Amino acid sequence: MDKRLLGSWGEERAAEYLRKRHWKIVGMNYTTRFGEIDLIAENRNYIAFVEVKMRRNADFAQAREFVTPHKQRRIRLAAESWLSANPTKKQPRFDVMEVYAPEGLLTKEPVFQHFENAF
Repeated sequence: MDKRLLGSWGEERAAEYLRKRHWKIVGMNYTTRFGEIDLIAENRNYIAFVEVKMRRNADFAQAREFVTPHKQRRIRLAAESWLSANPTKKQPRFDVMEVYAPEGLLTKEPVFQHFENAF
């Protein structure tokens, strides 16, 4: 299975999860030369730059463990770029969402873990 397809599927499910919790998705797959941000979401108080990690299970490691300090730095730089082009008075933060889908694309009810202010 194509990892990009599976990753996109996970990002869509994560966006749906956030929408159900009254977040507005203002960007997906925002890319700069510094890095990429999977989801950019806002609510009344925050603008959240969300890294989505999808796995079938946590047998090897929890998905959030793959958001390394190097990856965090790249996300921060991309977020600075987005904020310079899209000024806001909302408080920025960096979230990580784990999406667990045991049957891959066939998973009917993936399991989510949303870590607010993860780094």
